[in-house]
Amino acid sequence: MDLELKNQSAAVFGGAGTIGQAVVKRFIEEGCQVLIFDAHPSTDEISKNMHENVLSIRSNVVDYEAVKMGLKDAANRFGGIDHVVFSVGAGSGKFGFPFWNLEPSDWSGILEINLQGAVNVAHAFAPYAVRQKAGSITFFTSVAGQIGSQTDPPYSAAKAGLINFMQCVAKDLAPYRVRANAISPGMVASELNRSVWQAGQNILPEEDRLEYEDWANKKIRMISPLNDWQRPEDLGAMAAYLASVKARQITGQVINVDGGQVMHA
Repeated sequence: MDLELKNQSAAVFGGAGTIGQAVVKRFIEEGCQVLIFDAHPSTDEISKNMHENVLSIRSNVVDYEAVKMGLKDAANRFGGIDHVVFSVGAGSGKFGFPFWNLEPSDWSGILEINLQGAVNVAHAFAPYAVRQKAGSITFFTSVAGQIGSQTDPPYSAAKAGLINFMQCVAKDLAPYRVRANAISPGMVASELNRSVWQAGQNILPEEDRLEYEDWANKKIRMISPLNDWQRPEDLGAMAAYLASVKARQITGQVINVDGGQVMHA
């Protein structure tokens, strides 16, 4: 299926992560020019190994001025910014059940990255969106933001807030024919998923601990009707689809790519 994205531009915030790289690769396959914006030390190296039409900026989404400058640099190089993807996710690295296992001070950094970072990106993109009266912005959330996951309450709350903010963005940008949606992954073999496993294992007696693969497979059997991992490329494909003209009537929605973990009427 031709998504008609050729020669368009996309900025992927968190583009050096497991999911972010899959999003970048899919946009490249569709013929897009892509900005990778990420704080990870390997950001520039990942960009070099991708494609000549990839620009990398190593910085943090909590820095609003850096986000604005990143989009400006990309717009100057690509001739504009058509699509933005916020693929940033950070957990506390602690086991948050019950919630008082954490301290209130554990919350601020997680909210800043996952929620304020998304706000920064949306604010920076808004002038381009309003001016060109076309394009899209897609936020990666999580099933944790829909079910009140007790594993990491700051992360769950931040992603729930992001879903609400996405709907505000969708309503505000709709008059300009710019769409906003969210993608909600389930179980993805990523650094974040491993940190959840590690935090849970740390509080268990040694004889009850599981290797990551055993823990993950057990959890998938419990929560996923399709009994399968969600692959990064599944998420990259959805991100590209939501940016395309094929999704021209989809806005303000949370699209679950989770093997059926969360179902809606």
